[in-house]
Amino acid sequence: MSAPAPARRLLPRTSALPRTARTASSPRPGRVDWRLRFALLSVVWGFSFLFIKLGTQAYAPFQVALGRVFFGALALLAVLLFRREPLPRGRRTWAHLTVAALLLNTAPFSLFSYAELSIPSSLAGICNATSPLWGMALSVVALSEDRPTRRRFAGLGLGFLGVLTVLGAWQGFAGVDAAGTVLALLASLCYPVGWIYVRRTLASVPGSPAALTGAQLMVSTVQLLLLSSLFTAAPASFPLWPTLSVLALGALGTGMALQMQYGLVTEIGPTTAQMVTYFIPVIATTAGVLLLGEPLHWNTPVGAAVVLAGAALTQTRARARTGT
Repeated sequence: MSAPAPARRLLPRTSALPRTARTASSPRPGRVDWRLRFALLSVVWGFSFLFIKLGTQAYAPFQVALGRVFFGALALLAVLLFRREPLPRGRRTWAHLTVAALLLNTAPFSLFSYAELSIPSSLAGICNATSPLWGMALSVVALSEDRPTRRRFAGLGLGFLGVLTVLGAWQGFAGVDAAGTVLALLASLCYPVGWIYVRRTLASVPGSPAALTGAQLMVSTVQLLLLSSLFTAAPASFPLWPTLSVLALGALGTGMALQMQYGLVTEIGPTTAQMVTYFIPVIATTAGVLLLGEPLHWNTPVGAAVVLAGAALTQTRARARTGT
């Protein structure tokens, strides 16, 4: 699930990566081969939807989202402490981080948690893959320097066709919970909206990706703590597997995964690193079917493949500009 970043240098899990990202560089001695880290990142983010499903079995959706940002913030703050890096400064910066936290963490994490109360984790993972399609659609009006080409418009149409295939439109969407699916699609929409915002407000803010994202997750923790206290009751117990799932969702799927993504972009460039997007729904579907016993019909993998093909087409122009 994507993993949101508060500045141009901070690279989101899905959609086009910022054009100012560094090109590939030589790996440091002793570092694990990038292919292994790429595979691990795909698995961690793909399993995020399974962790959400398990977490909601014992905790309210707002609480699952709260645990995710809290443990993610702890992981990144530990990195900052080890590196002796400061958090961002300035009231204006923190004000923008507050909006970024709402758009990139608080809202989508909560929406995905609510969605998985009624839809399979595999479907949530496929909905997450529509973020690049939303981003391309928004670029028509929001990013004048990134106007879509005919090929990218074709990708948008192809992705929409893929969504209809996943949902079984020819059957009248029978067997699909409409409300849960809409929530998952809205969660995916939050990411490109947030990225557009941060590109316009936080692109020049000094600070490392870990510092800015750690600060963003801290703000999101406060937001979700308020929401949880207002709309949910404190959990009466802490069952082992749901609790471990929420912990893993935050520490691994949000904290560790972001650090891994930054390293991959530095080493192999944004074009190759962003390909992780296309493995997430595959991992999410496999995990949901094999570990949770979720049903799998032919239209789900076929539609997912069409969605990913459309998403890839929407990124063709952005890739060409990176020169990687």
